[in-house]
Amino acid sequence: MHRLPSLFVALLLAFSAGIFIAASRSKTEAARATSFLGFDANDYPGDEALPVLRKTFSFASFWLGPPPGEKRNTWLGKRPVLESRGFGFLVLYNGRDSRRLKSVVDGHQKGILDAQSAAKVARQEGFPFGTVIFLDIEEGGRLPESYHEYVRTWLDELARAQFLGGAYCSAITVDEGHGNSITTVKDLQDHLNGRKLVFWVFNDACPPSPGCAFSPAPPVVQGGVSSAAVWQYAQSPRRKDRTKECAASYAADGNCYAPGDSAHKWFVDVNAATTANPSAASPRQ
Repeated sequence: MHRLPSLFVALLLAFSAGIFIAASRSKTEAARATSFLGFDANDYPGDEALPVLRKTFSFASFWLGPPPGEKRNTWLGKRPVLESRGFGFLVLYNGRDSRRLKSVVDGHQKGILDAQSAAKVARQEGFPFGTVIFLDIEEGGRLPESYHEYVRTWLDELARAQFLGGAYCSAITVDEGHGNSITTVKDLQDHLNGRKLVFWVFNDACPPSPGCAFSPAPPVVQGGVSSAAVWQYAQSPRRKDRTKECAASYAADGNCYAPGDSAHKWFVDVNAATTANPSAASPRQ
């Protein structure tokens, strides 16, 4: 039996490896380009809204505590009905105002308290261990060190409770002057000290946001953070200073409604995600 020359064999192996790498990259890029739509809202929209919203959305938000500015939480006890309708979840907990964290020590203590509270409610609501719980950070730009300690402690304490930590935060660039700019995402990334954080970013500026649009679902990477798991690209009501170029996509009252909601009963914020159940997804870094 004749043997192939070693050079030919080496070239054949290299060619085969190239095809395999190209195919793997193609699959990865295709997966990253695939998006699933979801909605989030401070108030539970009501059981009657779910069949309508499910026609458009694969997942829904789920607050573990009162949303920003609210004293009560209307989502508690609604996990079974949402799950029975086929919704995945974005599980979240309202973060502290940085101005109320008096010091790094205070940030550490509040991080422990909030993570323990979030984990306790998550277990009570039936969310399994390993669920990603997003800390809702409404502030934009650079955060003080007391807040970074709060976030780091939040992550560590959630890990002890066998949950994964995420953050809902801004991917909108803030001009700091003198040629410097920052996003909250970047600021958080720079202060994690090796920890991993799942990012749900908001950037409703048009572009890159298509506005209150649903088909096709925009790729998450267009939100400006390649490692993000979720991109919130439309908010209700719309921010007029950011959405001039896509104003026509919103309803006359400035809110965003699902296509099936012809009566405009339930305004929502709209998200694209890399999976249909972002809080169950593995962290992407």
